Amino acid sequence: MLVATDADWIYDEVDAALGGADTSVLRVRRGVDVVPACKQVEPALVVIDLQIGNMGGMAAATAVRQEQEAGRLADSGVIMLLDRHPDVFLAQTCGADGWLIKPLDAFRVRQAAEAVLGGGTWFEGLPGEGEDVEDPVADVTDDAEATADDPAGGGDDSVVAADAG
Repeated sequence: MLVATDADWIYDEVDAALGGADTSVLRVRRGVDVVPACKQVEPALVVIDLQIGNMGGMAAATAVRQEQEAGRLADSGVIMLLDRHPDVFLAQTCGADGWLIKPLDAFRVRQAAEAVLGGGTWFEGLPGEGEDVEDPVADVTDDAEATADDPAGGGDDSVVAADAG
């Protein structure tokens, strides 16, 4: 397995979760080193930190996918490590097989790796069946529209009082 991160704590967390007697976890510290490392070691799984320096995680993941599609790189699973829920939008564009939202824990890292290595996917921060994902932008927009449509009712009284005064 290959981990692309310049943060020691992230490498330590992934290595502790996935490393073992039968599995070695190698590391690169710069995004530009991901594709060459994949060519050299042909990892079954590549775990890429969004915040890796010198190229960025999204660019590194996209480069891996482009090289695979062109036949210049062996197929491998790609998991992104995201900093927050809004980063899901970015991760959806890079072709990753899955992503985790930090902070990490060994259980979730193992679950994601097992899913991707088994040919599946692992996506955190997307609504599942019957789940709602909080969208703060939509909430603010909805509140503003409600206040504009009906300034005297249903909205927050303190906002209406400030508008009236």
